[in-house]
Formats: sequence, structure tokens, C-alpha cells
Amino acid sequence: MFDDTYRTIAAPSEGLYKEKGSKFLAFAYPVRTLDEVKAHLEQLRKDYFDARHHCYAYILGPRKDAFRANDDGEPSGTGGRPIHGQLLSADLTDTLIVVVRYFGGILLGASGLANAYKTAARDAIDHATIVEKTIDCRYRLAFAYETMNDVMRILKDYDLKPENQQFDNDCTLEVSVRQSESVRFYDRVADLRTVRIDVL
Repeated sequence: MFDDTYRTIAAPSEGLYKEKGSKFLAFAYPVRTLDEVKAHLEQLRKDYFDARHHCYAYILGPRKDAFRANDDGEPSGTGGRPIHGQLLSADLTDTLIVVVRYFGGILLGASGLANAYKTAARDAIDHATIVEKTIDCRYRLAFAYETMNDVMRILKDYDLKPENQQFDNDCTLEVSVRQSESVRFYDRVADLRTVRIDVL
């Protein structure tokens, strides 16, 4: 069976790495959209306006299909890529990590820099609570009031909670179904000839 779960962080977390006077402050955030990524970056650039670099990486989507690594002026591949590597090794998505660097006056060299960004990012991940989520399919059900019991029985069988319910002569509700069970659920609802089911 295909995998319908993914790992992300439950809440923001922080990490820290120091070397030769340079300080690397790491900030990890759960994010769902590019707009959220931009908002966190803007806020950190305001809060730490006096820092030399704000390197970052993010991965978005259950299939990890949107990602980016940014060195923010550090030598190519020494900032964003090591941070991105830590997201991959922790198997995380819907996560942004920004590492803010205060320069200590002593150059660390490319390998020293890459290690510093990697270690700071790892520290933020180590301080985070990692959660596993399911990839869900979302449906809207529309049905006559008389069919209510049949619909509710199916929801109960799949242990689903209805949302945005409207019960009148004509009833509608929305429900999120785990992807691995979605085909069976859809077929069962579709067997109730009086119910219209739409994929959202």
C-alpha cells in the first residue's frame, strides 16, 4: 500500500551553534504555504536586522515537491544546502529552517561554514516536537434529510468527524478521509444513490 503519512514539526523551535566568535541562531517553523515562509523570513530580518546572513531552506507538501535552499550571500552551497540536508535527513516537510549568523571576525572556511549551518539546523530539529500526519482527501456530501442516518452510519464506521454541517430539508457536510481509505469511503457513499459526493 502506498504511504499516506508525512512528518512535520508541531510548533516553532530554536537551535544554536557557536564557533570562533560566530553565532548561528536557528529557527524552525511549521509552514504550509510560500506566503508563510515569506512572513517568517521578513519577521526574522526585522528582529535580527544587524545579523550578517539569514540562510534558509524549506520543504513544502506531503510529497515534498516544493523546496528551496538559499545561501543569502554565504559562499555557494555552504548555508542553504546544509540546512536543506538536515530537513531531508529528518524526513520533514511543511517546515522552514532559518539560520541567522552573527560574524565573529574569524573566517570559518567553506567546510567550517557548512558544518556550522548544518549543526545549528540540527539543533533546532532536535528541540522540535515531530508529528506524523496523514494525507487526506476532502469531500462534500449533499443529501436529503431522510438519508441522514445512512450517511452518519458510514461516518461512524470510518471514525470521521463531519465539518461545516448544514442540516435542513437538504443537508450538506464536509469530511476529511485518510487517502488510503478514500476510495472505499467514496464507493460506499456513492452506493447511497440519494447522496451527491464531490471532491474538494
